[in-house]
Amino acid sequence: MSPARKTDRRLWWLLGAAAGLSVLWLLVTIGLLGATLSAAQRAQVWSVLHDRVMLVTLTWAAGMAAIAWGLRRWFDHWVTPSVQLAEEAQVVLRTDVVRELPAKGNAETRVLVGLFNQLVAQREALRRQMDGKVREAAAGIEQERNRLAALMAELTQSVVVCNLDGRILLYNQRARLQFKALSQAPGVAGGSELVGLGRSIYTVFDRKLVAHALENIQQRLLRGAAQPSAQFVTSTEAGQLLRVQMTPVRATTAGSEDGPVIGGFVLMLENITREFELESARDRVLNTLTERSRASLASIQAAIEMLDFPDLDAAMRARFMGVVREETRELSRRIEAVDGDSADSLRTRWPLEDMLGADLVAAAARRIETVTALPVSTAEVDAALWLRVESFSLMQALAYLAERLAGEFGVRFVQLRLSAMPGGGARAGAEAGKAQLDLIWSGQAMSTETVMSWELDPMTVGGESQRLTVRDVVERHAGAFWFERERTRHQAFFRFLLPLAPAQEQLEMETLALPGSRPEYYDFDLFRSTERSRALDECLLSELTYTVFDTETTGLNPSDGDEIIQVGAARIVNGKLLQQERFDQLVDPRRPIPAATIPIHGIHPEMVVGQPTIDQVLPAFHAFARETVLVAHNAAFDMRFLQLKERRTGVVFDQPVLDTLLLSAVVHPNQDSHRLEAIAERFNITVVGRHTAMGDAMVTAEVFLRLIPLLAEKGIRTLGQAREAAQQTYYARLKY
Repeated sequence: MSPARKTDRRLWWLLGAAAGLSVLWLLVTIGLLGATLSAAQRAQVWSVLHDRVMLVTLTWAAGMAAIAWGLRRWFDHWVTPSVQLAEEAQVVLRTDVVRELPAKGNAETRVLVGLFNQLVAQREALRRQMDGKVREAAAGIEQERNRLAALMAELTQSVVVCNLDGRILLYNQRARLQFKALSQAPGVAGGSELVGLGRSIYTVFDRKLVAHALENIQQRLLRGAAQPSAQFVTSTEAGQLLRVQMTPVRATTAGSEDGPVIGGFVLMLENITREFELESARDRVLNTLTERSRASLASIQAAIEMLDFPDLDAAMRARFMGVVREETRELSRRIEAVDGDSADSLRTRWPLEDMLGADLVAAAARRIETVTALPVSTAEVDAALWLRVESFSLMQALAYLAERLAGEFGVRFVQLRLSAMPGGGARAGAEAGKAQLDLIWSGQAMSTETVMSWELDPMTVGGESQRLTVRDVVERHAGAFWFERERTRHQAFFRFLLPLAPAQEQLEMETLALPGSRPEYYDFDLFRSTERSRALDECLLSELTYTVFDTETTGLNPSDGDEIIQVGAARIVNGKLLQQERFDQLVDPRRPIPAATIPIHGIHPEMVVGQPTIDQVLPAFHAFARETVLVAHNAAFDMRFLQLKERRTGVVFDQPVLDTLLLSAVVHPNQDSHRLEAIAERFNITVVGRHTAMGDAMVTAEVFLRLIPLLAEKGIRTLGQAREAAQQTYYARLKY
């Protein structure tokens, strides 16, 4: 229950003014009367009144009480109803709420209410007529949208569209299921902490990896490629392996002086974890077959050599023939075990892309300079070479080697060189169709043992450890790696042998068409999202992303051991309540649920048996609410429960919090109640599932969306302004 409405300040000011005027009048009257009397008369009057001062004071106080009662009645009949009706009229005018205002106060006010309700009825009639025309005109568009949405929902490919900030603005049902499989708590959050409109794709993918792919696409756009794309393979925190195909979404602008403008990107995801495991198992089978076959072949070869001896007796000949037959049968058995089960090499699991060698060298030089601050120059770069590489891991390897050269050998600059592998030489033949990429430096000699150690150590680039080694990168490209010295130039270099690719990109000047699809989960307005470029408190309330939540508990005293038994939350993105992106979870409190509270929240003890504990639920909810503003009704109560679990769970909810109770008091300071039901009634919101965490969260979200334009009318447009205004209200004193 909210506290009773406080008395209007104007009433106190009027009462104070009346008291002051009465005292002033009394003093003036006494002064004037005393001026007409002689000193003896004044002394006589004072002797009479001296013992009766208390009676005069009580009479004055009684008069003031009567005046206060009269003022209060006057306020309740003339002033307060007008103020309340003005606030309620503002709701009808500034939001889409449709309701008839109740008649209050004096006769004149009631007449005005009737006229206002007639105007509202006329407005709604006109609005219905206009809506009917709009619906009729949009019927065809809606049909096409539904067809495209159904097509998007039924795609077997996981599709995610992001803006340049990495914010998700579209995803389909397949992607939702894909992210659920990637979730570390699928039974609690169901993947909703990873995928959702406005969420960052960088919670799943390495930001540098995506940026590198975008850079490659931009380079291809600059060369005029019609449909550039990039692909990479990455592992997630849950240990899953994803193959990702990236294509750009061009901005609607014509471009800039620097070339075509990318407004976002499309990711097509494929989970290849199972495929990778199966192929690894086949690799192990083939390796086992190879190793075991060597012994059999050696036995067969030895037996055949013995059979060549002319003086071999029949018994020994039969024995050696038996060895041949037995080993042959063993080989046949092993071959049959893997018959029809061939596997590609490791590099096929990490798709290689065709890339112009000069682009790779330029990108590698920028990467090395960024990581190591070493000056990088290029020498003898063959501009006609096309490579088939996985560029991100290769650039990581080059940056890793350069960083170790600078740190352990004091190298002050490096060079990059790229050329085709010459046809002759000791390494020709097997290395035909290869390119050689060299990392060159001048400095002291390096031992073979050092080179071997660097090749086998896990790479660390810019202070970040990688699971890959240089040898892994080389094997991924089916290439080679070694160290050489050029004594005549007093230089040394690391050489990578990389596969060549034909110059297959055709510079077609076609535009990249983006179908105007309207899938199941989308918000293309996020292309214009700019809130990340400003301080959070300076962001407009209409632009922020919110997590509106509520909790159900065993009682009202978190400090005395009451526990959370349910958490419900919904998300608001771009001013839209996302019905499908919810967090609804029962919690096992590990303590009895008082019988007196069950009729309120409807949660019986048997319903929480076997449910996750708060230690499991809060981390998942924290991930769900990541990078959003928290919203709750009477948030102090819910936040107190979360704060008391910080030490136990290690989860800290440090994002900004808005309270619809306080914001309602800001918008409607003269209303009698700011309970959730009362606010919902004012906004004509249907309350479903009251006193369930999910039901209350949805009602709170609807209330909050209607409060935003009303706050803007009062000049409260940013998060910082809303928080400051909320703290000035009468109800901000509530503590738990």
